[in-house]
Amino acid sequence: MELQSVLLTTGASVGFFRLVNRGLGKLYVPDTAQRNIWKWRNISTSFVHSLITGIWAVLCFYMHPQMAEDLIETHSVFSHALVCVSIGYFIYDFFDMVFNQKINQSWELLFHHMVVISCFGLSVLTCRYVGFAVVALLVEINSIFLHLRQMLRMASIAKSTVYRVNSMINLGTYVVFRINTLAWMTRWLVLNRDHIPLFSYTVGSVGLAIMTLMNIVLFYRLLRTDFLKSSREKEVKKDKDM
Repeated sequence: MELQSVLLTTGASVGFFRLVNRGLGKLYVPDTAQRNIWKWRNISTSFVHSLITGIWAVLCFYMHPQMAEDLIETHSVFSHALVCVSIGYFIYDFFDMVFNQKINQSWELLFHHMVVISCFGLSVLTCRYVGFAVVALLVEINSIFLHLRQMLRMASIAKSTVYRVNSMINLGTYVVFRINTLAWMTRWLVLNRDHIPLFSYTVGSVGLAIMTLMNIVLFYRLLRTDFLKSSREKEVKKDKDM
């Protein structure tokens, strides 16, 4: 894709997710989510992005398997467009949070978005490491269940069977598509150090280090909230019944 196509695709993506957000505001919203309608729409929009890009990333490798053998130079227009669309979403979401949420409540996600936009932007502008960026987008498969978890909690059905099943799938896909993917990407970066310019290697290394740290913290929070906390509650209830 040429620079003009990159800018048009990214810009169209920003507009698309803006429309998605507005459209979601006209759909049914649970009563318990009415008190923070902005957050509900924001998470729902993120869910749509994860659903689209997660499936799209898998299709990229299915339709162009050669890309898996060369993550630096080999890519298709289909995969290049995916990275542009994802950049558009992160740009949209960045400003959505800046204008609608206090910085002290969203600084972690804002920082995350800046890192992703920088790394993905470098990829689409140089037409290199597109395959690497698509691998990174495989984490969106987990994000589908991660965002669904947040929506279920906002709808006050956190103790339902649906929530428990989603929590287990979420934790499983978290390990497979988020932690393992980041570990594999880090290993690939180290093994291919001699084929990567210093600047790109530095940006990639710093970005992966930040993402890994953030994901470890999030994994602990999920484990504590959905499994360790519920286990403690069951033990307390059991003690009371004795």
